[in-house]
Amino acid sequence: MSVDLKRLAGEAALAHVESGMRLGLGTGSTAEAFVRALGARVAEGLQVVGVPTSDRTAALAESLSIPLTTLEDVTELNLTIDGADEIGPDLVLIKGGGGALLREKIVAAASRKMIVIADGSKLVQTIGAFPLPIEVVPFGLGSTTLKIEAAAQALGLQGPVALRRTSEGAPYLTDGGHFILDASFRRIPDPKALAEALATIPGVVEHGLFIGLASLAIIARTSGVETISR
Repeated sequence: MSVDLKRLAGEAALAHVESGMRLGLGTGSTAEAFVRALGARVAEGLQVVGVPTSDRTAALAESLSIPLTTLEDVTELNLTIDGADEIGPDLVLIKGGGGALLREKIVAAASRKMIVIADGSKLVQTIGAFPLPIEVVPFGLGSTTLKIEAAAQALGLQGPVALRRTSEGAPYLTDGGHFILDASFRRIPDPKALAEALATIPGVVEHGLFIGLASLAIIARTSGVETISR
């Protein structure tokens, strides 16, 4: 997505923000565009408090003087605004390309409403072309990987399940100290069945299938902004 489309999506999402709201602040370049737009409104007097989904988002929000809190102090949020790596039918999402899927899902689940912002290229008929991030504990990594592969095969899914690494070659660590496996299944016709299978595997902390969480998508295109409701 171009910088202009990210800004367009972020600014469009501001129309859903009201003074006094408790907001979940997503992670990733598109979510960051929203946080920057929000910071400009806060500087003009908008009163909100945010719960960031990553250390990176927290640092950006603090630099923009956006007040922050935690889910220990505020247990329910009015709204979360976040990006997505893929958006399928019924607003089923793949998220986690930025490595924050666990905190993103916790924050989304604590919100009355979730809005996803993206450009038109993220809309797909069947999710799975983007590798599915699966957050796992480092202990027992080999066994956990084999169980994920077996669960996928039982659902007719095939493709490599690879440990995410940094540019230096070390395993990528999430803010929670976990690893991420990226599963390149190419197509996931039944996201719910896969989500249920992954949830039964010891060692899997969370997965990047967001089902039933987003209620509205704001899609920015060069021709304008489109909204899609679930």
